[in-house]
Amino acid sequence: MTAGQLWLLVGAVFGGFGVMLGAFGAHALKARLDPAALDTWQTAVSYQLIHALALVALGIWLRSGLSQAGMTGAVEPGRLTALACMLFAAGIVLFSGSLYVLALGGPRWLGPVTPLGGVAFIAGWVVLALAALRPAAGA
Repeated sequence: MTAGQLWLLVGAVFGGFGVMLGAFGAHALKARLDPAALDTWQTAVSYQLIHALALVALGIWLRSGLSQAGMTGAVEPGRLTALACMLFAAGIVLFSGSLYVLALGGPRWLGPVTPLGGVAFIAGWVVLALAALRPAAGA
């Protein structure tokens, strides 16, 4: 399995689960959770879906071969891009995962985990920007 296939798969799985969790929150949890908890749930879903789409886009980009076509500004399929993908995936697990558990009344000690996921998201975007600034292969 190539890196592009892996991140496309991971993004698709996170995206599918994001849709399911969003529907679960909108239908099954609406009558069971207070508005603040539902808002927390929706925040988790939104961030999961945004970053799942980022993973899908990077997976497609890496699979397309465009990143190696000598296009100026192309994202290099190297360590930086893989690191950005890893950070996005970690952010989904830590940020969205902790918010899901907290919304359902989970232990409050998970609260400090949420910002760690947010830092992973931010770091992923910074690393992706750095990858975009690297010269394209053959450029």
